[in-house]
Amino acid sequence: MVPRAFTVARPRPAGLLPHAVVRHARSLIILLSLVASELANIRVRAADSTPVEFNRDIRPILADACYQCHGPDSAKRKANLRLDTEAGAFAKRAKATTLVPGKPDRSELFRRLTTSEPEDRMPPREAARQPTAGEVELIRRWIEQGAKWEKHWAFIPPKRPALPSPKSKFQSPESVVHPIDAFIFARLEREGLHPSPEATPEQLIRRVTLDLTGLPPTIEEVDAFLRDCHEESQKLNSASTPANPRSPSLRPSFSPSAQITTRAYEKVVDRLLASPRYGERMAIRWLDAARYADTSGYQSDGERTMWRWRDWVIDAFNRNLPFDQFTIEQLAGDLLPQPTLAQRIATGFNRNHRGNAEGGIVPAEYAAEYVVDRVDTTATVWLGLTLGCARCHDHKYDPVTQREFYQLFAFFNNVPEKGRAIKIGNSPPYVKSPTDAQSAELAALDAKLANAEKRFRELETEIRTSQIAWEKTIAAQPPLEWTVTNGLLARFELSGALEDSFGTNAPAKFENGEAAFARSPRGMTAFLEGRRFIDCGDVGAFGFFDKFTLAAWIHPRGTNGGAILSRMVEQDADSGFASDSEGYSVHLKSGRIAVYLTKRWLDDALRVETEATLPPDRWQHIAVTYDGSRLAAGVKIFVNGQPQKTRVLLDELNQTFATKQPLRIGAGGGQANRFHGLIGDARVYGRSLADSEVAAIATPESLDELAARSASQRTPAQREKLRLAFLETHAPKPIRAANRELLSLQRQRDALIESFPTTMVMEEMPNPRDTFVLKRGEYDKPGEKVAAGFPAALVAADVRRLTSNAKPGQGLLTSPPTKALNRLDFARWLVSPQHPLTARVAVNHYWQTFFGAGLVRTVEDFGAQGEPPSHSELLDWLATEFIRTGWDVKAMHKLIVTSATYRQSSRNAELGIRNAESDRASAIPHSALRTPHSTDPDNRLLTRAPRRRLSAEMVRDQALAVSGLLVEQIGGPSVMPYQPAGLWKELSGTDHVQDHGDKLWRRSLYTFWKRTSPPPTMMTFDAAGREACSVKQSRTTTPLQALALMNEVTFVEAARKLAERMMTRGGNSPDERLTFAFRLATSRTPQPAELAVLLSSLAEHRTRFADDAKSALALVSTGESPRDERLPIAELASYTAVANLILNLDEAITRP
Repeated sequence: MVPRAFTVARPRPAGLLPHAVVRHARSLIILLSLVASELANIRVRAADSTPVEFNRDIRPILADACYQCHGPDSAKRKANLRLDTEAGAFAKRAKATTLVPGKPDRSELFRRLTTSEPEDRMPPREAARQPTAGEVELIRRWIEQGAKWEKHWAFIPPKRPALPSPKSKFQSPESVVHPIDAFIFARLEREGLHPSPEATPEQLIRRVTLDLTGLPPTIEEVDAFLRDCHEESQKLNSASTPANPRSPSLRPSFSPSAQITTRAYEKVVDRLLASPRYGERMAIRWLDAARYADTSGYQSDGERTMWRWRDWVIDAFNRNLPFDQFTIEQLAGDLLPQPTLAQRIATGFNRNHRGNAEGGIVPAEYAAEYVVDRVDTTATVWLGLTLGCARCHDHKYDPVTQREFYQLFAFFNNVPEKGRAIKIGNSPPYVKSPTDAQSAELAALDAKLANAEKRFRELETEIRTSQIAWEKTIAAQPPLEWTVTNGLLARFELSGALEDSFGTNAPAKFENGEAAFARSPRGMTAFLEGRRFIDCGDVGAFGFFDKFTLAAWIHPRGTNGGAILSRMVEQDADSGFASDSEGYSVHLKSGRIAVYLTKRWLDDALRVETEATLPPDRWQHIAVTYDGSRLAAGVKIFVNGQPQKTRVLLDELNQTFATKQPLRIGAGGGQANRFHGLIGDARVYGRSLADSEVAAIATPESLDELAARSASQRTPAQREKLRLAFLETHAPKPIRAANRELLSLQRQRDALIESFPTTMVMEEMPNPRDTFVLKRGEYDKPGEKVAAGFPAALVAADVRRLTSNAKPGQGLLTSPPTKALNRLDFARWLVSPQHPLTARVAVNHYWQTFFGAGLVRTVEDFGAQGEPPSHSELLDWLATEFIRTGWDVKAMHKLIVTSATYRQSSRNAELGIRNAESDRASAIPHSALRTPHSTDPDNRLLTRAPRRRLSAEMVRDQALAVSGLLVEQIGGPSVMPYQPAGLWKELSGTDHVQDHGDKLWRRSLYTFWKRTSPPPTMMTFDAAGREACSVKQSRTTTPLQALALMNEVTFVEAARKLAERMMTRGGNSPDERLTFAFRLATSRTPQPAELAVLLSSLAEHRTRFADDAKSALALVSTGESPRDERLPIAELASYTAVANLILNLDEAITRP
């Protein structure tokens, strides 16, 4: 007999795919069994006399076959007949009554389903969905039994059911029935089924460790658990007394050891829930739901930074933030009273959607798309409903009208955002989001800065005294010049020569004419008559993230002075090429100073101009500062040192305006834009000057001239220039030192704040944006104006009477009923205890996390088209328990994983067949129970624990953990591990730049996620694409998965590091080393036959690599982690090949 662990992989290439083949075979068998079982069940229900339930049996038939024409969608409704409401279905019509309780023969619905007349038959013969004969019989029996109508179960608030008391508890009488097991066992008893035995301790600790942390247990953790179980077993056995044998029908499915390991098991569960790994594990599914990614999507798919929101999610799970507060902070944290930075970051949930940065789009169209995405995502995650089709018309299956869809739309339609996203970086609104370490660094720096400011203030008397004395000494001195030089990249004084005072990459030169200077009250200055200009070379090479300042003295002739300073193409007409219009320029146009930062003139540029005009034919100083924000608000224009009021002509800068063009004085944009007049002292700074500094450089007088004036005759700018010059160069040493320290700390603080990541957040506009029903869902076809509101089917009768003194979790409105509702009202409504869906949906997600499928298998759809719950009373009990315990997430997770249902073996309790894992047999006679595979092939009744392949991130993370490569660090920027070259380039023109060092081995949670080209190995193992919200987990089995496990760099490198662990820490003999590796990968000791296969494989590889040193070296050189050079290469390669095999075992990549 081939050992189980080796039914899924082989040591040679020809056998690398068995785990895929086995899984395909299993899936096919289960599918066929399921189809056969369902057909049998339909026949049974149709034939027997058991009550027919509307929600379970009838509503799904009507939803599939009838709601298209007779459902909620009024636009598609035929004959004004509704079958989705009780009033509609039982209404008396002109010629017949649709449903007559107890009388199928008088019910028009049944007649239409069974008539042979083609014109009367419903659904019409051409309809795609026709009810089966069994379904028609169910409808007949339902009518015959009284046609009892039930509101859809999901729209009725959950009521706490009493715990059932199964006659056969399947456990020792002295133990208390776990609430979950009470429901599960009672259902199994009704179905004549029996649960499986408890999993072995090794299986159980591996299962719960993977489920709660996403990583496998260490050998030490497994041994500690086994030791605790053994010690408890001994204590219990020593204290127990003989008991009478129990009857076979009451025999427990779990051996005595199952009871005695309870304390040891709970100890493990508590440790795992307290681990920081728990938050990482739980966050990954929430990121899928929130469509989190590191890029914006669509064609451009530029990088964005949302990882601080991701870290907030991890922290929220780790500190066990109650789910109601978790909900409120993500949907409306910014609207809480005095919201913290963390609460504002939390609202990034609904800014994770894609953002289109393409040129030529209609911004209003995509602004609507973003809001629709928020509605869809919020509905899927919290309501478990598919509301998307209500965008265009009333929902075809669920009681949500199109108008109600746009009432929900209104909650999310008040964000000050543009439909066109920023191509690279975050789109407003966003907030600076320092990490805890950065906040601590800022606090320390602020403390130093406060001390420096205090010391400087203490010197103020001395400063004034010293400055007055200094001013007296320079008043009669020769001219003494000073200007702001910090950040000065180039200064062209143009006083009769072109030399740059600070050096440039190329010598400046006149173009289109001879050098020309003219005398003026300011001395010699450049004379530009509208043709010639000055080419300054490669100076001021700025992009849209760079801060800079441009300044010059100008004496324009007339109001159309032309370009003053620019770096852009010199052409008179638009060539149609974006690169021919990109760059920046400062113009004097129609008497106004205009600033252009341009990628594409029409739709990708920033254009700002002064409101006031400049008087012509006089000397004036102009300056422009830009703060690198990419926004018009980040541009300031100064005239003679005074900030000017500006108006925004275009604020759509989306890409960098960096250009290879030279800096030009007097030109920019072609011949028509050449400057007419005089220009002097042109400057370029590589930072945004403060207002006081701009005022200083706009003050032309020398220091001695200013000192000669009395203090009362100096302007504020003149006083500031004197003070700045004195503190920088002429003050006594102690004062200069104090000033330098102060300025240095201020620059450090500015640089630190500049380094902070940002997070896109939700924010309300001061004046709410109007919301309209969009006809057919089209952005440019507004219909009826609507206000924010809730779907009537989900609203308690007294919702409008709720008061405004709301507290989290109480579901009370924050706005008085006379005022418009906002997102905070919406969030609190969601977590109201009376809400029919939120708690159910949440616990169903948790159930899916631990069992692979929810109690409602269609986790994304609790509506009429979704599946009913497999255990409706259990779902309601869990929902009410969740609310009763204060929405305690960890408590709910602990409740689930400590149940006997969770702790079952994944093998069926087949009758009369010995359980190979526990060596125990069921004594229940064959006649007492039905076979689980025939009755429940899909394991919906949970006769066994589900056994499923690890999720994409777990497959990779387990390999890193087992090998010892895993670098554990909570949070931080996303990383770029190994990936085939060129994948990004095909789609976006940019390429994946691989990280190095520790970043290669971080958990997959932190892998950089590019929407248009997600990590290929992750996608091979069915990771969610993150283009849209995803709450349903999927598993496939493909040959590519086996190829990835055997050949992808991460797994080969992990195999080599695992081999090194075997050889250095696993013992001295091959048996010990292979057992060590096997336990690391599977948490159990290999059986003798399994160990024999591993030893045989090792022997084969030793023979091969002894003769092929080149291949051995290539294998052990894979990856960037250093190789242990103490180990012989051939031997290391042999163990690496076997380690690769172990990591590819079906058992190694499967949750037991």
